[in-house]
Amino acid sequence: MADAGTEVEKSGHDAGAKRSALAALAVPVSFVGARGVALLEHIGAIGGLTFETLRWIYRAFTRKRVRMGVPAIMSQIVRVGVRSLLIVSLVSGCVGLILVLQMAPPLDQFGRRDLVANIVGVAILRELGPLIAAIVLTGFAGAAIAAELGTMVVGEEIEALEAQALNPIRFLVIPRVLATVISLMCLSVASNVVAIGCGMLIALLALEIPVRTFWENLLFQAKAIDFVTGFSKSIVFGALIGLIACTNGLRVTGGAAGVGKATTDTVVQSVVAIVIADLIFTAVFFAWKLN
Repeated sequence: MADAGTEVEKSGHDAGAKRSALAALAVPVSFVGARGVALLEHIGAIGGLTFETLRWIYRAFTRKRVRMGVPAIMSQIVRVGVRSLLIVSLVSGCVGLILVLQMAPPLDQFGRRDLVANIVGVAILRELGPLIAAIVLTGFAGAAIAAELGTMVVGEEIEALEAQALNPIRFLVIPRVLATVISLMCLSVASNVVAIGCGMLIALLALEIPVRTFWENLLFQAKAIDFVTGFSKSIVFGALIGLIACTNGLRVTGGAAGVGKATTDTVVQSVVAIVIADLIFTAVFFAWKLN
């Protein structure tokens, strides 16, 4: 009888231990599941906003009654693109200086310091130019767009637009998305020019590489496809920034705290999306032998 009681007690203890282990395992599983569902829901919201934005742009080109709102787009371009030109130029110029100074010592080991132009030119045109411009624009404009739309949601201005039969996507989202795309296309070119120009300047002053030599090596290595691939990235990066910022702004809940959260989420999500998109672009270009 004592042995039977001991066995029953042991089996009960084992069952309790299994339940505790399952409960402990359920916590991270439920956390990951909840995060996964939230991520899929957010991606779906961005996809839905993308579809509605493209639909309204298509209607603006096919129906005379639907206007694009050029003054609103130009206003956003000035607010988003022109005002961020200085900071983009500053960051790009510093990156150009850093690249030249970092690449010179390894090339000195082979006695080919002049080839620094070959490496810097391709790296900036393909990757760093559009990537730097996109990341700077994310912090400068993406957060501002999310905060602005979030404040309008909290102040019930979006509901006021809908009550007057004015579509928020047409009047609020489209100008901001198009402005980020157009601005980033221009900022990407400016970033390339400033970075290469600063690299050429430091190569002349610090490395004693003549401007003509730097320029000839740059043109020898960098091809038109290098600029085209980088420029095509800037179009997608700009669309990602605008759509993510508008989605987070329109989904704000919880008052001022919600606006702050939307602003932070916009910066984080945009940077992650830009890096992932850059990886996809690089893989596709490598598969198509465009590198």
